[in-house]
Amino acid sequence: MNGPFCLVVNPAAGHGRSLRVLRAATALLDASSADYEVATSDSLDHARDLAAKAAKQGQVVVAVGGDGMAGALAAVAAREAARFGIIPAGNGNDLARGLGIPFQPAAAVPALIQGRERKVDLIAVEHGAQPEIVVAGSVYLGIPSVAGEIANSTRWLRGPAVYPVAGLRAVAGWTPAGFRVEIGHGPQQEVHEFSGYAVVVANASYFGAGMKVAPQAQADDGVLDVLTMRDAPRLVFLRVLMKIRSGSHLSLPQIGAARGAEVTITVDRDLPAAADGETLPCAAPLRAGEPLRLRALPGALTVAVPA
Repeated sequence: MNGPFCLVVNPAAGHGRSLRVLRAATALLDASSADYEVATSDSLDHARDLAAKAAKQGQVVVAVGGDGMAGALAAVAAREAARFGIIPAGNGNDLARGLGIPFQPAAAVPALIQGRERKVDLIAVEHGAQPEIVVAGSVYLGIPSVAGEIANSTRWLRGPAVYPVAGLRAVAGWTPAGFRVEIGHGPQQEVHEFSGYAVVVANASYFGAGMKVAPQAQADDGVLDVLTMRDAPRLVFLRVLMKIRSGSHLSLPQIGAARGAEVTITVDRDLPAAADGETLPCAAPLRAGEPLRLRALPGALTVAVPA
């Protein structure tokens, strides 16, 4: 993928890891005589503005940060028909993981400038009268979204280990919620109503810093993978946490899996809804009985991946 590149960096990603990654990445780009500039953001909204400006100037939009930054800028790049790249620098880096983009700058930068272009899907999210937003990896409600809020507010523990700890804390305080999940529409529509722990709608295999929540998901197949977890004793959910890293949790009877291009979710109580490691701005929280509508956007994003 030829430049010019615009590296949009979140200085706070990974508790400052992004600045260390940025220094290594720019040194490699300099050594390759690559045409690039660095744009430092002070918020996700600011990062989106910087990315839109870069896209309009014909630059490749490159996210230097974690999943929140990568997902936000992927949406901008898709909207502006710009090419996109990732230099991972967050705690989770699940979008990069799913695309096979290396975490170390020494490998990520060559993948950016010498790799290949891949067309991948994104997810459109609509809630009430709010404008539709676009996310990249997955949308989730229940234990994962509650755990995400806990992880994002935790200061005493850093790195990927914060996610399983946050998951355990979320489980400890959880009471089952009633979910309704509609997949597709018309005569072939599937409807699942259950009391339980979670719904995950995934375009990518990973979330929560390497948890393989949707092992069958493909980022370029035009459909979304829908994972549900029905009510069970807390010990069963702990088994899910033990198995999810390898993707073997699908063998548990409490886990349901389905696929579709359109998904609508409603819950019987207020719950946070999240995507790509961040709370969804259009549904914070999702109110009881209000539908959250999602649809696949096939081939919406052109991203640099290893050759």
